[in-house]
Amino acid sequence: MTLVAELCPCGSGSLFAGCCEPIILGAAAPSAEALMRSRYSAYTLGRWDYLRESWHPDTRPSRVSPTGCQWLGLTIVRATTDSVEFIAGFRENGKIMTLHETSRFARSGNHWRYLDGVCDVHEAGRNAPCPCGSGKKVKRCCSQT
Repeated sequence: MTLVAELCPCGSGSLFAGCCEPIILGAAAPSAEALMRSRYSAYTLGRWDYLRESWHPDTRPSRVSPTGCQWLGLTIVRATTDSVEFIAGFRENGKIMTLHETSRFARSGNHWRYLDGVCDVHEAGRNAPCPCGSGKKVKRCCSQT
């Protein structure tokens, strides 16, 4: 069952059906980065059950609540075997925001799981590069819509 017949929300440039969808539907992620990308895609699609399930059992919350934001784009800064540094842009309450996080992952059984992360969230400046990845400034991109 394909959820989205278009490019993957994670920004890989691949079709969703061959990128994050199989992982969201239960396939094991081949790497921590692939799991992180699938979690970003799940946030954009509102797949809250998957987000909770993809959390490591040692740190998993009792539930994952929907957010009121619109996700704009994902940029991977650096990935290692068990960590991923990324920047994700989102719109919330009319403001363009950036989430800069370094996430840690650990294996649980045959699956990678999100363990925890250190993050910084702040409003994107008008003259900053837009966090959607367009290459334009915020004032000429996502803040106009």
